Amino acid sequence: MNGCEILSDTSSYPGDISFAGPAEYGCAILSDTVCRASCQQALFIFDEAEKLHPGLIDAVKPYMDHYDNVDGVSYRRAIFLFLSNIGGVAINDVTLDFWHSGQNREDIGMEDLEHRLRSEAVDSQGGFAQSELMSGHLIDFFVPFLPLEYRHVKQCARDAYAARGQRPSEATLDEVAKAMMYVPKEEKLFSAQGCKSIPQRINFFLP
Repeated sequence: MNGCEILSDTSSYPGDISFAGPAEYGCAILSDTVCRASCQQALFIFDEAEKLHPGLIDAVKPYMDHYDNVDGVSYRRAIFLFLSNIGGVAINDVTLDFWHSGQNREDIGMEDLEHRLRSEAVDSQGGFAQSELMSGHLIDFFVPFLPLEYRHVKQCARDAYAARGQRPSEATLDEVAKAMMYVPKEEKLFSAQGCKSIPQRINFFLP
């Protein structure tokens, strides 16, 4: 993105700390990143958004609202991503319903999930639901991360091995995939964890 830095730091803003300092610091980071001459478009990522203090999230509101500029700086080309576990149950339910009806995971469209995700975000606990971003309808899209099936876990394992310069056999990839936990209990269709845990898990299968 033309050399723009990606901001992904919830560890600096836990929900139980004094808000004034982190909010001002966070706003300074936003302004500094967007103002850089080499930065044509800035991307800001807030991980585990449901755990953020509502005051911190509200501090971002002016930069996402429908203003031409804030303090003389335009943020119209800035992109804000809020990653969250909100809606995980709804996503799994819809994906399972598609499977039961004989449809593929890839057949799920935004229209099948976005309304449910928006409703769950509004009704959820935590700072994100209480923020003015939600009450002011400033979130443009709710994009679901669909659960991983067995074949996707194998792809994650293949990538983890490739990152170490190794080319595992299909049998080894199957071993890694079978070692993962799957839900629901009856069907065991979806991995209970994402790809993040796989790089560590393959340590048990290295020669």
